[in-house]
Amino acid sequence: MTATQLTLVQIDNYGPWTVTPEPRREMDLQTMQSRLFADLAQFVGSRDGYVFFTRFDNMVAVTNGLDLTDHELLQETIRNRYPVTVSLGVGVDDRPIEALETATERVQDAGSAQSADRAEVLAGEFNGDAGDDDVRIAHFDVNDATGKYTDRLNEFDSFIRIEQGYASLMRYMREAHGALSFFVGGDNVISVCPDLGVEEYHAAIEHVADEAEVQLKVGVGRGPTAHEAGIAAKHALEDCRYEGTLVEFA
Repeated sequence: MTATQLTLVQIDNYGPWTVTPEPRREMDLQTMQSRLFADLAQFVGSRDGYVFFTRFDNMVAVTNGLDLTDHELLQETIRNRYPVTVSLGVGVDDRPIEALETATERVQDAGSAQSADRAEVLAGEFNGDAGDDDVRIAHFDVNDATGKYTDRLNEFDSFIRIEQGYASLMRYMREAHGALSFFVGGDNVISVCPDLGVEEYHAAIEHVADEAEVQLKVGVGRGPTAHEAGIAAKHALEDCRYEGTLVEFA
C-alpha cells in the first residue's frame, strides 16, 4: 500500500512582483527561479525527498519523511535568502494525484497565488513515520536516445521528439493511474506512482510507442522515501539495459 506525501510549493504573489515597479529582466528572473529550485532540491534532497520544477513558480515535492518542522524551516530558509516567500500545501494519499489535489486545495483556500495578502501558508497533513514501502518511483528513459536523436538530429528537433514522448507518458499515467510524471533532463522521466503491476507499465510503454513513436523502458522501485525508492528504480533501470527488457522491478 502506498501513502505518498506531496508538497505543493507556490511562490507568493510572484506574477505581480515580476512587473513591479516595472518589468524585470527575463534572465534575472530565470536565474532566480533556477537558484530557488536548486536550493529547494538541496533542502528536500538532504532529507531524502524529491522536488520537480513543473512551472518554476509552482513546484511539486515528494516529502515522505519530512514533518511540520522541516516545512517551517524550508519557508524560513527561502524567506531569508530571496525577495519572495513560498506557501506550502501538503497532502497524503495512495494515489499521488489525490495527494496533490489536497495539497493544492489547502493553498488555494488561503487566497490567490497573486494576492498580496497571502504569504507563507503552511497547511496540510503529514504521514508520520515513513512506512517501508510508502513511495513508488518509476524511472523511465528512451531506448537509444543518443543513437536515434542526439547523434542524428539537431538539438531542437531532438528536444521535440523527447518532449512528445514525455507529454504522451505524462497524460497517460495521470489519466490511467493518478500517477505524476516529471521530465528531469536528458531523456529521463520520473513518475510518482501508486502500486502498479508489470502489465500496467507495459501498457504505458505501448501507449507512448503508438502515440508518439518513442520507445521507453522503465525501472520501478519502492521505499519509505523518494530517495530510497528512486535509487531502487535506477538500479532496476540498469537491469533493463543489461537484460534488454522494457520493465524491471527492484
